[in-house]
Order: sequence, then structure tokens, then C-alpha cells
Amino acid sequence: MYRFLLSRQWVILTLVGLVLIPVMIKLGFWQFHRHEHRVARNDFVARSLAADPVPVTELSAPGKDVSDDVWRRVTASGTFDTKGEVVVRLRTDADGKSGYMVLSPLLLTDKADGPAVLVNRGWIPSTGDLTKFPEVPAPPSGKVTVTGRLRADETDSSGIKDTRGLPPRQVMRINSERQAQSLHRPVLGGYIELTDPDPGTKGPEPVAAPDHDSIGPHMAYAVQWWLFAAFVPVGWIILVRRERRDRAAGTASTAPAVQPDVARTAATPE
Repeated sequence: MYRFLLSRQWVILTLVGLVLIPVMIKLGFWQFHRHEHRVARNDFVARSLAADPVPVTELSAPGKDVSDDVWRRVTASGTFDTKGEVVVRLRTDADGKSGYMVLSPLLLTDKADGPAVLVNRGWIPSTGDLTKFPEVPAPPSGKVTVTGRLRADETDSSGIKDTRGLPPRQVMRINSERQAQSLHRPVLGGYIELTDPDPGTKGPEPVAAPDHDSIGPHMAYAVQWWLFAAFVPVGWIILVRRERRDRAAGTASTAPAVQPDVARTAATPE
């Protein structure tokens, strides 16, 4: 009755189904782990943003990796170095418009070799000649205290020098070690994403806070993959039953018709 399952077509179909089931289950767990990672990341960002601000020097130092403390609110006091100010190319605002991020060193002491910290003051649109340093709103003069979110250095996996072939005072990445070489002074690892003081309408557009509410579609994708895995054996059974029914119907239609009995005639007596 089920000998057709030994045919080449059905053997291949069965093997494909047996391979698809674990693959789909694994893909489901992959999406589930991505969901867990996103939830953990959201919790981490929320806790960091809710924590009281601390002096940036408590979390960072020249050459230090601050990845474990990103999004923490920090404060720093000093004077902005407008001569060491650079812009970061190819950055977009919340509406997707292209422009620059304004990166200003904040000198933490009056010493010529004293430490500094990089402050991302916000976004400005790109206008005019892109090969020249754009017009940048001036930072506050004198000694100021700023508050912002601590961010880790941006890196380029290619290892190409950040300023190679770029116009003066323009960079592609925010990296404290590279800026330390240009400023000829130690620079704290990472940088501050400015939130206070508010630059006002004439200053750079502040960088938006990170999204830590959305969990993304990964859990839905995980459930879909697991449902697909469950549908494989169900679909296989449906196909087997349909094949068996079709073969049975074909056998019945090709069977020879039963001939009716010929009526016996009475024998004529000799």
C-alpha cells in the first residue's frame, strides 16, 4: 500500500524534509537569541540613561575602552578648543538628511599637555563646497560644564587612516586615539554625546537619544520558523495520503470490468 515511498522521488522528498526540520528549528532559535539580545540591550540602555550623571573621568581615561559604560550620563568641565574642532563626514539627522557631526575637544585643564575629552555637539547640514571646512556654530566660550551620553570610539575594520585623502579638519570616524595625535595631548577614551547645555536654534542639532523601547520583529520570526518546521511533517503526511488515494483511484480505474454471467440455455433433448 505504501511501497511508493521507496521510489526515488519520495526518498528525495523525505530526505529534504528531514534536513529542513532541524535547519528551521535552528533558525528559529537564532532569531530567538537575537530577540533576547535586543531585550537585554534595551534594559542596559534604559538603566544607563536613568543613572545619575558622574564625572567622565570616573569612567574614562586616555586610551581606555569605555564599551562597558556606554550610554552612561557623564559630566565634564573645561573650555572648548575651537582650533582642534573637526567635523565627521557622511552623518544624517533624524530625517535622513546628509551632513556632519561637530566634534569639539573640551580641554579639562589649562595645561598645554593636559587631557581633553571629545564632545559631539550635534549635527549640521552639508552646504556649499564639501571640500572645505563648513561653517560651524561656535561653542560656548570660557569654562563650561557639559552633560551627555558616554559613547565608545568608532573604529574602521579596514585599518585605513581616517584622514587619508580628506579635506583639512574632516574625519570619517570619531576616535579618541586619532584625535589625540592631531591635538598633541592625551584624550580620554570614547566621547561625550552632548545633551546639555541645549545648543538652541543656532547651534548644531542634538543627537537623538537611542531607541530602547522597540524590541524588533525577531520573536515573530522565531515563531514563524518553528511553525514552518512543524508544517514539514504535517505536509509530508498530507502528501503521502493524497498519493495513496490517487494511486488507489488509478488502480481501480484501470482494473478490467467484471463480465456478467451468460444465461444458461436449456439443453435440447436429443
